[in-house]
Amino acid sequence: MSIDMILIGFLVGSLVGMTGVGGASLLTPILVLLGINPVIAIGTDFAYNSITKLFGAIQHIRQKTVNFQLVKYLAIGSLPAAILANFLFYYFFSSYYNEALIILLLGLVLVIVSIITLVQIFIIRTPVNRWKLKPLSEKRHITIIAGVIIGAIVGVTSIGAGSLFALFILYFYNLKSSELVGTDITHAFLLVSIVGILMAGLGHIDYILVGNLLCGSIPGALIGSKLTDKIPSNVMRIVILVIILISGISLIF
Repeated sequence: MSIDMILIGFLVGSLVGMTGVGGASLLTPILVLLGINPVIAIGTDFAYNSITKLFGAIQHIRQKTVNFQLVKYLAIGSLPAAILANFLFYYFFSSYYNEALIILLLGLVLVIVSIITLVQIFIIRTPVNRWKLKPLSEKRHITIIAGVIIGAIVGVTSIGAGSLFALFILYFYNLKSSELVGTDITHAFLLVSIVGILMAGLGHIDYILVGNLLCGSIPGALIGSKLTDKIPSNVMRIVILVIILISGISLIF
């Protein structure tokens, strides 16, 4: 049993429970920077995030902070797109990529996600736009399309199941903070679980490492979920985004 990995799991699990973002964006680069093969890091992250987000989703469902209609439309696009992207990338392009490419992809996604979201928070200050005023039924098509695009990214890199979808929900939907987090975590659980099964079939998961991380992340996710309404989500999101940005830059360079 590794105390270091348990503590890392607790930290990431707590942040995921509180904000819905930061799972893969934090854990995958940490594992890569610790010397773990990027492909194994991505596969392990899927397995770890699936179980962590399950406990977070259960807690949010109990708190009635999940918009299941929105989860449905996101999943309609994201699940098949992630499965297809994962299959094509790892079965047909495995001979055309190396560790450097995987690291670069991870870094680019992290930097792009963090910069866009920081711009959203600090520059685009208008709390309500025309999309937020529309009912869910009028936004289902763009929601499904967003699910396809982001799902494909998640299927290859493991990053974005929480971060990218949270960004989309922030801009297009006028949800209170706790409902945004609960909806994001519940959908992310479905997405990373499906792709995690595919990664397990490819042998890209370190189960001992997953076990160590979960020892910390499960209690962390439960505690973080309960704190959703008590800690300003923007404060936590900014902290996470800064960490994500630094991690992304480190991976790129």
